Amino acid sequence: MRGKLWFSVWVLFLWGSSLGRFVVEKNSLKVTSPESLKGIYECAIGNFGVPQYGGTMVGIVVYPKANRKACRNFADFDVSFKSKPGGFPTFLLVDRGDCYFTAKAWNAQNAGAAAILVADDKVEPLITMDTPEEESGGADYLQNITIPSALISKSFGDHLKKALENGDMINVNLDWRESLPHPDERVEYEFWTNSNDECGPKCDSQIEFVKSFKGPAQIMEKKGYTQFTPHYITWYCPEAFILSKQCKSQCINHGRYCAPDPEQDFSRGYDGKDVVIQNLRQVCVFKVANESGKPWLWWDYVTDFSIRCPMKEKKYTKECAEEVIRSLGIDLKKINKCIGDPDADEENPVLKAEQDAQIGKDSRGDVTILPTLVINNRQYRGKLDKGAVLKAICAGFQETTEPAVCLSEEIETNECLENNGGCWQDKAANITACRDTFRGRVCECPSVHGVKFVGDGYTHCRGKKAAAEVGWSFLWVIFFGLAVAGVGAYAVYKYRIRSYMDSEIRAIMAQYMPLDNQGEAPNHIPHGDI
Repeated sequence: MRGKLWFSVWVLFLWGSSLGRFVVEKNSLKVTSPESLKGIYECAIGNFGVPQYGGTMVGIVVYPKANRKACRNFADFDVSFKSKPGGFPTFLLVDRGDCYFTAKAWNAQNAGAAAILVADDKVEPLITMDTPEEESGGADYLQNITIPSALISKSFGDHLKKALENGDMINVNLDWRESLPHPDERVEYEFWTNSNDECGPKCDSQIEFVKSFKGPAQIMEKKGYTQFTPHYITWYCPEAFILSKQCKSQCINHGRYCAPDPEQDFSRGYDGKDVVIQNLRQVCVFKVANESGKPWLWWDYVTDFSIRCPMKEKKYTKECAEEVIRSLGIDLKKINKCIGDPDADEENPVLKAEQDAQIGKDSRGDVTILPTLVINNRQYRGKLDKGAVLKAICAGFQETTEPAVCLSEEIETNECLENNGGCWQDKAANITACRDTFRGRVCECPSVHGVKFVGDGYTHCRGKKAAAEVGWSFLWVIFFGLAVAGVGAYAVYKYRIRSYMDSEIRAIMAQYMPLDNQGEAPNHIPHGDI
């Protein structure tokens, strides 16, 4: 029975993903010495740890004399790779094989290495180093891996080992600045996830990530800095198995949309189709919330659903989900209409769109790993952690356009604080050309109080328009003064003309008044006389 069960699960997954085009996300490794190895090499970013998206790391390569596959704790060999004060960080070179990639990284980190380079043991294209399967152990340390990791080709690894054997010091620069596109002031990102909370460490990490990242995600979305879209992977059942008990219990819409059994046991607990329906409901919550202009409500719903409706408490139900939806004020009728009929022998347009979105376009590649984060159409590699993911999203903004959350102390270091970043400054006027950005500082002559400073930003900046603006201001003052003087002179002139005319009129009137009196005198008899 169990063999048949696992065969069915295997067929379901293999059939659904066999045509996938997986893209290995890479960063560059630049060797600056020795001369024989100088150059830029490709390496594959591991899907654990914290890649320094948007930044670089400089260090020296060390190949251990013992424990070269890093499958054991280096403390057992009394070895430490911690860099000395003033020394370069150690990039530990280890061989592939015998244990999980994550175990190698964990042992390297505990020994003080700043990064780990895993040399492939076969000639092949670069692959993505992933985390172990759910029940394989080691989950207790996965979230504690913080150093970046990279897989290098066998030939490059052999060249590094040979140079070290010859006594050369190998200086390298790991560069993630172009690992993610950063074309403009808005970042578009997708989160491929799952509503299942019984699939082990990966499910736990997804839920914890949503809870911790909800705050910054909603802030960036509300202010228009990001455009977020959640997605859910589904598979389809091979036609030959559509009528089987396994496909009926794991799929909806007659085998078109399937998910693996949460407990990996068809005889107990929830079925895969329960997960598909809840996934569909979460997509519809986002769709309806987005149409109402509040896409950030998805984060509230998923967080509340994980708390109020867990599988362990047998609350992973439609009724519990609808209670959460009502509590958030989202239109339940629209969501149910979006979900449609899971038993109908027809395509569901929402889930069909999700399946189409799984197929890679351009440089993205197919989505085949859960969880997967896609930032600016590139798949994120590394730890699913608030700080690590926020750092990657911040690397997706065009330089100088990042929001304030990207410039906080926990995300990046203000490079303008020390020695003014090496940029020009006028200490007396408190003016500097240094501008702090997520990718580092830029030396750019500033504009202050309408005065545009020009120069190289490093050694000099001068107010090009300052003299011109002062000159124009002076001319305006003169013009205004002349205008006031002119108006005043004209007023005085008008006053004097008016005074002169009044005096002339009075003089003329004085000449005519006596004649009138003389003409009246001979015949004039005043009233009141007798």
